[in-house]
Amino acid sequence: MRIVVVLPTYNEAENLKNLVSVLFSLPLDLMVLVVDDNSPDGTGNIAEKLSTEHQNRVAVLHRAGKQGLRSAYIEGFHKAFEMGADAVVQMDADLSHDPVVLTEMSNRLASCDVVIGSRYVKGGSLDERWPLWRKALSAFGNNYARTILGFPLHDVTTGYRMWKCEALYKIPLDRIRSNGYIFLVEMAYVAFLMEYDITEVPIHFADRRWGKSKMSLKIQLEAAIRIWDVWWHYRDLRKRSHPHEIKVEE
Repeated sequence: MRIVVVLPTYNEAENLKNLVSVLFSLPLDLMVLVVDDNSPDGTGNIAEKLSTEHQNRVAVLHRAGKQGLRSAYIEGFHKAFEMGADAVVQMDADLSHDPVVLTEMSNRLASCDVVIGSRYVKGGSLDERWPLWRKALSAFGNNYARTILGFPLHDVTTGYRMWKCEALYKIPLDRIRSNGYIFLVEMAYVAFLMEYDITEVPIHFADRRWGKSKMSLKIQLEAAIRIWDVWWHYRDLRKRSHPHEIKVEE
């Protein structure tokens, strides 16, 4: 199974080389696609050097500037289709998602459409260095979205996912409108409404050690407001969708 890992990047110069090194140490047929938003710290140049060092295993999409998570991933998905992917991975480029979990995720993907790396199932966890208020805010945001959408996924805001390409290809990407981190919620919600088989596997979410977090109050406020628009926007799919379980693997 050919796996393409799509990595949206903005100022990840301190993390990208280490992440790619770990990814290529895994026992997987794996390629990396870096989607860089003209990072001023030179992340794009590092990505180009990696593409030279790892010919045919690293590809780079250079974009004119910071255009948001939605467009980065959608451009990345279309490029991954062109690269002949059987599976597509979404993950953060800051080493907060343990690449080693991809081996387990690829095994689980044989029996479902999408595997979700979850912080909120048994065995999942958040960085122990996070202060209590930050953990509470993360849990509140996750439960807030789950409650409004009536969505049984335990971790709707996680950015760590592996999709079967045939399933991802059928997602109506032109309908996805959210441009911040709520994009992740919208993608998972559409997959659920389309009655995809979804499996959650536990992950540990580590805090970044290098670089600056992209999360901001503006992004959090957008997510809180936009979740209502997501609920309304997919009322047609919701009427046709049948309730179904989401599998959890410990």
